[in-house]
Formats: sequence, C-alpha cells, structure tokens
Amino acid sequence: MTSDGRAEFSRAITARILELAPYQSAACVLGYMSFGAEFATGAWVQQALRDGKQVLLPRVNGSTKQLELYRIGDLQHDVAPGLWDIPEPLPDRCVRVDALEQVDFILLPGVAFARDGARLGYGGGFYDKLLARINQGEGKPALVAAAFSLQLVKEIPQEATDRKVEWLLTENEVIDCGKEQNRRAD
Repeated sequence: MTSDGRAEFSRAITARILELAPYQSAACVLGYMSFGAEFATGAWVQQALRDGKQVLLPRVNGSTKQLELYRIGDLQHDVAPGLWDIPEPLPDRCVRVDALEQVDFILLPGVAFARDGARLGYGGGFYDKLLARINQGEGKPALVAAAFSLQLVKEIPQEATDRKVEWLLTENEVIDCGKEQNRRAD
C-alpha cells in the first residue's frame, strides 16, 4: 500500500470510528499510537481530544511486561517515541490511570482480523493481559479494531485468553462482529 493510499484509507476509517455509536457515547476512550504501516491513529486521537473525551494511551512497562495507561491532554507534547519507537505517553507529563472501569471504548491494534472479531496481535500478549484486567460484564467497554481491508482474513486461531472485538472498521465497511458470529453459527 502506498503512503498516499494508507493516508486516504486511514481518513475513511477515522470517519467510521467517529460515527460509531459506542464511540459517540463514550466519555473515556483507550487508543494507541500507530507505527509502521498500521491504520494511522493520530487524527482519531486528536479528534477524541477535541470531542472532550478522556483519552488514554498505553505505555509498556519494561519490567512488568504490562501496559500502563496514561491520560493525555495534548498529543504533540504528551507523547514521544518509546519501546520499539512506538509513540507512548510521557509519564512526567501525563496522569497514570489504574481505574480501568472508567474506560468505555477501546481501540485495539493488530496484524490481522477475522469478521467474527478474532484478532491477531503482534505476539507480545500486552493487550491480552490488559483486557484480562478489564470488566467483561455489564458496563464493559466496547472493543473495536480498525484495520485496512487487506488485513481481513477468513479465520484466526484463538486461545482461551484471546478476546474478540465487537466492531471491526475498515476503509470499506463497519462490521458488527457479533452478527458475523451468529451468521457462522447458522
């Protein structure tokens, strides 16, 4: 994919996220800063801040191998390249948030996705460990992934610790993964 194509598709995906009801109703959103050829999250993070949402971004704790969440207020000043050169919040400029129950919406990264919500991460298990700490009952946050349509695959093997996303957004469509799971069961 060309950089121009990636930018165009990222704009289309960002628009789809902003139109999604779980995003619109969320007061606190957890996102991530993209790197490499991923969906470019910067515009979405900026818009979430403009929309008055509390925006949390993860930072890898090298000693615990866990993601720590920080509330950012200014993308230009609160974030800098961290582990693997992935942009991360600066702990001296941001407030660490441990109260995960306040998160209403989570945008998850990944390498590949299936229409039933299965997600293939980068292999570190960082998000699996984070999601295990987050409420799965009533009041749970919406789990959303944004990806380019070329990242969609037919099936992804799942482990017991894997959590599926509820919504998958591409430049071409919004996929309600719960409905896709029901279709597969029929």
